Amino acid sequence: MGIKILCSLALALCYVYGVHSAVITIKNNCRFEIWPATVTGKGAAPPTGFALAPGASTTVNIPAPWSGRFWARFGCSNSGGRFSCQSGDCGSGQISCNGAGGRPPATLVEYTLGGDGNKDFYDVSLVDGFNIPVFVKPDRACPSTSCPADINRNCPNQLAVRNPRGAIIGCKSACVAFNQPQYCCTGSFGSPATCKPTSYSQMFKRQCPQAYSYAYDDTSSTFTCPTGANYLVTFCP
Repeated sequence: MGIKILCSLALALCYVYGVHSAVITIKNNCRFEIWPATVTGKGAAPPTGFALAPGASTTVNIPAPWSGRFWARFGCSNSGGRFSCQSGDCGSGQISCNGAGGRPPATLVEYTLGGDGNKDFYDVSLVDGFNIPVFVKPDRACPSTSCPADINRNCPNQLAVRNPRGAIIGCKSACVAFNQPQYCCTGSFGSPATCKPTSYSQMFKRQCPQAYSYAYDDTSSTFTCPTGANYLVTFCP
């Protein structure tokens, strides 16, 4: 009898306090191996880095509330016992990022799970630049979001990041490339009223209209779903 009461009480508390766990499936639809990574802003940290061969997928269970981001690393190798990547490297020297974020430019998938009003908030962000296309799809009747274009193909030279062979493997944002207030929305440009789209952010927005192109690109780039949804994140959709 005591065990039954305790179990019922636990279920009731989970219901009252909105304890949920989201399953996020990460899929590699690229023709090359990638090493997805995560960094946590709030909540219990999920695995922070793993390898995915072409066509492979894996799932990550994240108890809400949680906030953080996912991104993909590629061009990775383990030389002299130190792991590093040409794109999206987190500088840990290991496949696991151990709480470190990715070096820009990197396409980011950002989540706040179990946020205000038992909602999930999610977006694709190019605020730090682009390295690989991505598609995010909830398993409920909620909007998907994406950056489906290969922006590297149209990246201006002043924003381009190249590998040792000269191929463009990333496209910096103007903020990352020039570090000026009008591009980074800092200083006197630190509000939506003063920080407006630039020709550089508009270049990103034209190719990926659902993604954040600069810091205050909220109205067309943030999406919500009731907490408890699961998500599919596909790189190279």
